[in-house]
Amino acid sequence: MASATDEQQHNDKPVTKSIYHRLLIAAPVEKVYQALTTQEGLAGWWTPDTIAKPEVGSILRFGFGPDYFKEMEVTELKPYSLVKWRCIRAFEEWIGTTLDFELEPHQKGCVLLFHHDGWKDYTTEFAGCSFAWALFFRSLRLLCETSKGAPYPDFEK
Repeated sequence: MASATDEQQHNDKPVTKSIYHRLLIAAPVEKVYQALTTQEGLAGWWTPDTIAKPEVGSILRFGFGPDYFKEMEVTELKPYSLVKWRCIRAFEEWIGTTLDFELEPHQKGCVLLFHHDGWKDYTTEFAGCSFAWALFFRSLRLLCETSKGAPYPDFEK
């Protein structure tokens, strides 16, 4: 069995860590896709201070209070099935990470498979981010199922 170090040497790529989440949302895949791609949708579940355009190559800006924001580049959009971003501005550990939102139709609505890849190590920021994503995905589910999410700063209530 190859160790992570062996794998890294063999592939010449650093081994990175990933955050994964899977959730069922009782809403049509089209509604979930809109919540992940439009300014109104993203503001409804992640942070009201959102600037977003659903176009490959566009830069999304998400503000969290007066002194902190994240910027993501939209790298891929496949209507009703895939949204991909690359983090270009945030806490240092986030920069260069990639975020994939895969959508699958389900008899009860839509399954979201989320991957936040490219973390260099398991750190307190990694752990806190994984937990925060779970809370924000609860907000996404609420938005899609009830039309009222719990975005920042209310996502922890």
